[in-house]
Amino acid sequence: MKPLASRTKILALACAGLTLAACAPRVPDSGAAMREAQLTGTFGDQPASFGAPAGGAIASTELSAAGIGAASGQDLERRGGVQASPTNAMPTANGAAISDEQSFDAVAGRETIQSDAERRAQQAAAYQVIQPTALPQRAGDTGPNIVEYALNAPNKRGQEWYSRFVLGTMGNRFERNCAAYRSPDEAQRDFLARGGPERDPKGIDPDGDGFACGWDPAPFLAAVGR
Repeated sequence: MKPLASRTKILALACAGLTLAACAPRVPDSGAAMREAQLTGTFGDQPASFGAPAGGAIASTELSAAGIGAASGQDLERRGGVQASPTNAMPTANGAAISDEQSFDAVAGRETIQSDAERRAQQAAAYQVIQPTALPQRAGDTGPNIVEYALNAPNKRGQEWYSRFVLGTMGNRFERNCAAYRSPDEAQRDFLARGGPERDPKGIDPDGDGFACGWDPAPFLAAVGR
């Protein structure tokens, strides 16, 4: 059992708590208050416009001057709020009016059959027919045709087809001579021009497959489905 003094102290604290709770202001139901304001035009004891300065509501002209209130036509157009109506002014693009030549009423109001015929005659007079010209002729001396050679080659890259002089391919001659060309196509063209594939005076086809500096006929064969 607790001492009497302790129980008395506990009862006193409980009574003090109940007294404070009874004195605390009641928190209104915000939802109910809003519904009441919507139905009656008031918010509790305050008018629906409470929160405004004590001197009364601000005039709508002052709100408009400050940029507050109803949006202007340009603002509505920018926000996508303008409704389509025949009374709306014609929209503009970059300061210029959009063409109305698809409107029969608009065109009929400023054009006549005679003016239309004159305009068509002006357009016909400005019309020019450019005659086709002959295709440019390719220069006759273009060197060996490596495309034709690739399609008619009897072997594949790396497959020996011609014998080479072994001593002529020794050292770095192959790398040095191939480095002088801008591309394998250019090396193959020069190789054929110098008597290849039977002859290889520069030693750029050491394996004897008929393809200089690693040139490969496979892309040309693939282009024709072979």
